[in-house]
Amino acid sequence: MAVMKTLRVLTAIGFVCALCGCGSTGSSDAKTFLDEAEKKLFDLVLDASQAAWVQSTYITDDSEAVAARANERSIAESVRLAKGAVQFDKADLPADQRRKLNLLKVGLVLAAPSNPAESAEVTRLGASMEGRYGKGKYCPENKAGTANPCMDIAAVTKVLATSNNPAEILDAWRGWHTISPPMRKDYQRFVELANKGARELGFKDSGAMWRSKYDMTPDEFAKEVDRLWGQVRPLYVSLHSYVRWKLREKYGASVVPEKGPIPAHLLGNIWAQDWSNTYKLVAPAADKGYDLTEILKRRNTKPLDMVRYGESFFKSLGFAPLPQTFWDRSMFIKPRDRDVVCHASAWDVDNIEDLRLKMCIDITEEEFTTVHHELGHSFYQRAYNKQPLLFRDSANDGFHEAIGDTIALSVTPEYLMKIGLLNGAPDSSKDIGLLLSRALEKIAFLPFGLMIDQWRWRVFSGEIPPDQYNKAWWDLRLKYQGVAPPVARSEADFDPGAKYHVAANVPYTRYFLSFIMQFQFHKALAKAAGCPAPGADTPLHRCSIYDNKEAGARLNKMLEMGLSRPWQDAMSELTGQRQIDATAILDYFAPLQKWLDEQNQGKPAGW
Repeated sequence: MAVMKTLRVLTAIGFVCALCGCGSTGSSDAKTFLDEAEKKLFDLVLDASQAAWVQSTYITDDSEAVAARANERSIAESVRLAKGAVQFDKADLPADQRRKLNLLKVGLVLAAPSNPAESAEVTRLGASMEGRYGKGKYCPENKAGTANPCMDIAAVTKVLATSNNPAEILDAWRGWHTISPPMRKDYQRFVELANKGARELGFKDSGAMWRSKYDMTPDEFAKEVDRLWGQVRPLYVSLHSYVRWKLREKYGASVVPEKGPIPAHLLGNIWAQDWSNTYKLVAPAADKGYDLTEILKRRNTKPLDMVRYGESFFKSLGFAPLPQTFWDRSMFIKPRDRDVVCHASAWDVDNIEDLRLKMCIDITEEEFTTVHHELGHSFYQRAYNKQPLLFRDSANDGFHEAIGDTIALSVTPEYLMKIGLLNGAPDSSKDIGLLLSRALEKIAFLPFGLMIDQWRWRVFSGEIPPDQYNKAWWDLRLKYQGVAPPVARSEADFDPGAKYHVAANVPYTRYFLSFIMQFQFHKALAKAAGCPAPGADTPLHRCSIYDNKEAGARLNKMLEMGLSRPWQDAMSELTGQRQIDATAILDYFAPLQKWLDEQNQGKPAGW
């Protein structure tokens, strides 16, 4: 669940007129500044992207060093350019030039300090932490007469997803969290250096720099996130209460409390960010009617088949097929001979057509959805590749994450019938099962998607000091998710580092935004596709835009805009609204909300 877009992640830009003695600040000077920057940017981004690809798919000390050096060059140049752009702050410029200059100042994820030694250090630390995560393994102690091989993240994930043995689940959860304590000292130093670089650019800290890229002030954006959480929190609390008492029925009072937080390891996912794997434990009597994982496995589906299904969906909307290089250069399965970063991500290596998928695909319903999500990045990347280079990105980073999931919301029983995976669609009596299954993925994620950056923003600002990293992490998880660690944690641990996006310094609020916007997008596209049809009572959750060219054309029109205009314009283009709004997600899950409230009568709510 990530997009590797080097322009925004590494931001490698080399030409800085201001630092070469340019004295004029008119429109022609700004155009020269931007044109030459974009020209050199193309080559620098390509170099950095290729180095990062090798680092992620061939993890060695050498590949980390090569990627770190490429990243260092990229970041150093981008910081110099961001400082150089300031010379045009008071110039009267065309709107496109002004937007490009603003993007140069707010588009950074990491602003390395101008000191060369510190710049090299912070990029080396970043590469090292990501590499440590990618190589992370839990090696259980051998018991007499047994062989206990080391478990990578895929093996740990499988245990949490499939085991119903609390002791086995706890062991795997605790084991994965042993990979991150060695990162703690590096992360503290990384924060110090990242903040120094951000302050050199005029930001309060790195968190403020991240929040500045949303066409509003950092404080306005923080308030907007709080507003959206307020809209969806009641639905999450209802789901949390239902799942807690169902898990208590399964595991007993000694494992799951009647009131209070749910033990984090029992929710089917290492980070309790997606509760889909608890579905069989909490399913209603009227089950959703099918098990896509079983169907895929029974059909002997291969990883490449999973990707073909995703591509076919976009082709049905009128999008051109992916280029042959996508199939030649992507990584679809985990190699047997080396360490790789299995975390799914879509790559736009050359900002034109060299699109790639990096993923260790397993044949499950969750991975089927993930493939659709990642290909959403790929088709978005190609849609805006005719824009000027600085505009080759999504309207905001949440848009990029939302597009693929918007498509995945159309993975309905009716869609599965059309592609031959189901013989018939379940009747409406199965809808609560369908909605509960989706809520365990989508609604359960919302507070986790919010709290990751709530933690980092406070770390960057100094509100959370280094000696409280782990305590603050679990305080926020309790506040937002209502989950608690299954065993005692201390400041000897560094549980945030057991999450890829923290180790790799990837902003996370984008995912929270995307999980709300995707329903807003889905509702608008479903309407464009004529769903529900006049006189029909098809609910929103049974609408699919598969094979509808009108919906595809409307989607593509927004995708082609890239980052050329404020995200509010792109939102309006697709939905007719200029504000992110959770009303669609509440509409989508309205039948489930009513059902949950009925099931939870007499049960404790909240934590």
